[in-house]
Amino acid sequence: MSDIATLRQDILQHHVAAFRGFPAQPTPAPTSPDPVYQAALQASSALGFIAHDAECIARAWQVCTERMGHFVPTPWPDEPTDFGLQPLPRALCFAACPRQLGLYAVLPDAQWVGRMARAGVPTVQLRYKSSDPAAVAREVAAAVQAVQGTQALLFINDHWRQAIEAGAYGVHLGQEDLDALRPAELQALQASGLRLGVSTHGYAEMLRADAVGPSYIAMGAVFPTTLKKMATAPQGLGRLAAYARLMREYPRVAIGGIGADQFGEVLGTGVGSIAVVRALVNAPAPEDAARQLMARLATMHSPAAGAAG
Repeated sequence: MSDIATLRQDILQHHVAAFRGFPAQPTPAPTSPDPVYQAALQASSALGFIAHDAECIARAWQVCTERMGHFVPTPWPDEPTDFGLQPLPRALCFAACPRQLGLYAVLPDAQWVGRMARAGVPTVQLRYKSSDPAAVAREVAAAVQAVQGTQALLFINDHWRQAIEAGAYGVHLGQEDLDALRPAELQALQASGLRLGVSTHGYAEMLRADAVGPSYIAMGAVFPTTLKKMATAPQGLGRLAAYARLMREYPRVAIGGIGADQFGEVLGTGVGSIAVVRALVNAPAPEDAARQLMARLATMHSPAAGAAG
């Protein structure tokens, strides 16, 4: 087998175009003497992947090489078993949700949830921020009531206990919220029958999410967004496509700075759903904006459009 420097250069030569635009990151200390692992660790870092994600990529490349019996630099690793994802059927998993969640509206309060549900948006999320438990419980209950009589699937951001109590369709958790759950709490959430969506921002977080078998995986932020301060850089379309290939057995939702003009290229990565915030809540006529976005998604998901999902 070639030396580490040659292997590293082979990887970079084949993949620099897909992941262009990210500043190189320091290569973390290697945890294996394997030359393919070390070459992939160095190459992933040079391509801008942070340490935890570079480690995941390097491990997967090593496993892939051992499985195939030789090193191949051409395909970027995307085999779930190479990354250690749960085999199917998953031993631990939450209730299933639709493969394509369609237009996914992330909304600040129950009033907005009701408006978008009545406008026909198929998936809505209440992202209500308050330190008052009573206010949270009231808003979650109001959101559940607001979608009654519509086809909308309602996810509650963060407030999983209130979501169970109010009878929501599902809950959405960020990585920190997921990590904060004690085993008994995770078991209670799963036993409730609620669907679970989890935010991810790279390989390490996708692997962490897979360990609990969520109903869907959210991936982002795809593009720059001013909505919230992000701990990670925008991931871009090249990374999104790689993530979507790896997590292909899950429903996948792209989120973060996505406008109508970008729907086609985002769906082209293989995700089945797009989450929007400002495109609706900042629109002069939100219901009209919702209908236009749903029509665009429907056109791109049609067989004639050849959209993946």
